[in-house]
Amino acid sequence: MGGIMIIFAIFASSILWGDLNNAKLWLCLFVLVGFGAVGWVDDYVKIKTQKTKGISGKQKILFQAIIAFICVYVAITLSPDADNTTIFFPFFKNLHINLGAFFVLWALFVIIGTSNAVNLTDGLDGLAMGPIIITSICFALISYFVGNTVFAEYLHIKYIAGMSEVCIFLSALVGASLGFMWFNAPPAKIFMGDTGSIAIGGAIGFVGILTKHEIIMALIGGVFVIEAFSVIIQVGYFKATGKRIFLMAPIHHHYEKKGWAESTVVFRFWIISIVLGIIGLATLKLR
Repeated sequence: MGGIMIIFAIFASSILWGDLNNAKLWLCLFVLVGFGAVGWVDDYVKIKTQKTKGISGKQKILFQAIIAFICVYVAITLSPDADNTTIFFPFFKNLHINLGAFFVLWALFVIIGTSNAVNLTDGLDGLAMGPIIITSICFALISYFVGNTVFAEYLHIKYIAGMSEVCIFLSALVGASLGFMWFNAPPAKIFMGDTGSIAIGGAIGFVGILTKHEIIMALIGGVFVIEAFSVIIQVGYFKATGKRIFLMAPIHHHYEKKGWAESTVVFRFWIISIVLGIIGLATLKLR
């Protein structure tokens, strides 16, 4: 339940430094706290029952969907815009698709998917925090660019009023994560648990929706995507054939089984995350 510390630090910093009249800032905080509450219940059940299984996966996704739906609906209705339900594709200036009412389903998929992908990545000391910090820094920059008319016009990206304040939220997330890592460095003295990983993943996914850069998020947060897909592929292939592709899933355990030291896995995944972050930011200029 060390994630409580992270959530508190982010919330307090955002309140102190952010514009409290900005609805997008409050929505990000609502997702963070709401998803954190779901993770907290899951952690509490594990502690109380002394088992590795908390609440069921269906219950977890249901509560995540309710919270995500409320925030996405409010975000769309607070600032009506023809592009609110549009997906923008990287590398292209004018390639976009308006999903209409189906955008809500897309948003739920992104937010819940990101939340659970971060949760799956949090399997080794510091493994998830590196990509979390890198993704947050990248999207702090993207949020600032999106919320600034000059940068938005120069980079040919959608200008969204009020997004610059989300930069404060993400900066607080980076600071809270660095503070957490001081105590999470091997040998870890504290673990964020589902309380932290589900909350942070949900918040990052929601920021991707707000900034209209959810596809770039899949690139910048590629480590999370790889971890999640390794589990999906492993489970699907095992059910179909009775055999395994990886020695163990998520994929970071596969490399442990191959003999990589825990620190080697963590540092190499961080390097991959840094490279993906640079590529993701480069797509802004390539337009």
